[in-house]
Amino acid sequence: MRRRGYSIDSPRGGGRSRLADDAGVHRAAVSRLLQRQSMPDLETMRRLAVALEVPLRDVLIRSGRLSESDLPVGAVPGGNPGNGAAGGERLTPEEAAHRMGVPPELRETFVKVVQQFLPDGGSMNR
Repeated sequence: MRRRGYSIDSPRGGGRSRLADDAGVHRAAVSRLLQRQSMPDLETMRRLAVALEVPLRDVLIRSGRLSESDLPVGAVPGGNPGNGAAGGERLTPEEAAHRMGVPPELRETFVKVVQQFLPDGGSMNR
């Protein structure tokens, strides 16, 4: 936060208020976070990540809410050469279910749910 120009050490420095304004969240949420009194909800964390120009993944991991294994780096659409999906290829919902360890008896349901969220209705051209 300091590297981004927010003076957060002094309650009267204005940094907390400026961060809250830039993120579109309440100043009290920023103060509680910095004083470790409470953990912000996901939307607040998302807004803070945008304001701080930090990936949400990093914010969630550093907050302790999730671990690196909960959010693997290559788990984004388009894949990552290090995770088997290269050059813009995407996993099919079936492949994702298999890689995520979804039990075989639940894979059909998993695939149907995932397909509802895909922009192309689930047709995954490779």
